[in-house]
Amino acid sequence: MFALRSTTAASVRSASKLAPALAALARFKSTSSSATSLKQRVEQLIPEKNAEVKEVKQKYGDRVLGETTVNMAYGGMRGIKGMIWDTSLLDADEGIRFRGLSIPEVQQQLPKPKGATETTPEALFWLLLTGEIPTAAQAQSITDELNSRASLPQFVIDLIDRCPSTLHPMSQLSLAVNALQHDSQFAKAYHAGINRKDYWDPVFEDSLDLLAKLPLVASRIYRNVFKDGKHGSVDASVDYSQNFANLLGFAENAEFADLMRLYLVIHSDHDGGNVSAHTTHLVGSALSDPYLSFAAGLNGLAGPLHGLANQEVLRWIIKMQEEIGTDTPTEDQIREYCWATLNSGRVVPGYGHAVLRKTDPRYMAQREFAQKNLPEDNLFKTVSALYKIVPGVLTEHGKTKNPWPNVDAHSGVLLRHYGLVEQDFYTVLFGVSRAFGVLSQLIWDRALGFSIERPKSLTTESIRAMFEKK
Repeated sequence: MFALRSTTAASVRSASKLAPALAALARFKSTSSSATSLKQRVEQLIPEKNAEVKEVKQKYGDRVLGETTVNMAYGGMRGIKGMIWDTSLLDADEGIRFRGLSIPEVQQQLPKPKGATETTPEALFWLLLTGEIPTAAQAQSITDELNSRASLPQFVIDLIDRCPSTLHPMSQLSLAVNALQHDSQFAKAYHAGINRKDYWDPVFEDSLDLLAKLPLVASRIYRNVFKDGKHGSVDASVDYSQNFANLLGFAENAEFADLMRLYLVIHSDHDGGNVSAHTTHLVGSALSDPYLSFAAGLNGLAGPLHGLANQEVLRWIIKMQEEIGTDTPTEDQIREYCWATLNSGRVVPGYGHAVLRKTDPRYMAQREFAQKNLPEDNLFKTVSALYKIVPGVLTEHGKTKNPWPNVDAHSGVLLRHYGLVEQDFYTVLFGVSRAFGVLSQLIWDRALGFSIERPKSLTTESIRAMFEKK
């Protein structure tokens, strides 16, 4: 068994083979309950976590984490164990866990706003930073804090408004986040000579400021590029996801707000090895502030092999329907189209994952949402048929280690159902979500004094010499 610190004394279910690793994720012990804010709670936990890291390094510092092969070096360092990421752990068989909690456990145990069916990224942010399940009041305190910080400098507004509509939304998002660095508290504190033990404090402040401003930035880009250029304001009485939905123009649709809650939670963190997380961590290790670090992560997220995958899935499905000539293709038609895709040297998008060897739990969370809210949607019916057919086709094809769907196989379909049809904007939503995970870890990177990242590289010739001289 493993224990999760919880202000509600909630327990988590028995761990399977992941017990040691999950216990490590949730290893913080309860401290004084006198903390009245998230920042105070983090400050209470820092000495304890530093002591834990010191103990682990003293006891196991010379232990081997695993082997590194030549194929790993050429293969994107896949599978190399070489960084610390405490906020989440990805297991090939179990999927993602946030501080030891699975996605269903997060959905069940974290508080929800009144009238909502999904928990919030604010509640998840408390969990990621502390390892504790927040009370409703604690989750609300994060909502209130973010709402109070939700404003943009006029020069950033002008910068976004002057971007041509032909500039990709992700480029505009990265540009705006870099511009927000103008007001970085960490950059100013570092210039003033802040003690390194206190780095985490202005990083915390920058992270909350950035999280608060992202819906305003993202929605402004959306309204400028795809709509009428008219913009709303933040409503201090509602949660982050409802505000985001309102700003995008979906204020009247309660289901869309719940979808945003689900989307922002499940896309937030996926251990530290993915491109956007690793890039944010890497750039942050040079003591670049959260704005510069996250902007770098966004540029990685914009790559076709990372954050663009969900729109590629949707485009493939729509193209399939168009080529078959119906929006309700039969299973035989879908199977034939999948084989045609594979035989042409392409992949079936949305299936397979670099780590997972089972159906992505994030896919299942979205599937359950669809089954409850849009069971008769024809596009969802096609996605369900793909879920039934594609794993068998890929298994028969024999070239895919994991034939099961990942998160991208479903998210675009949900967004399209509710009217957010502009596929080039989907990665922006992913970016807003991913901020909650990577900034949580970035705060702990500075609180724990992590070193600048500097792995050793080799040349092809040096590898050849290494083995041929023996």
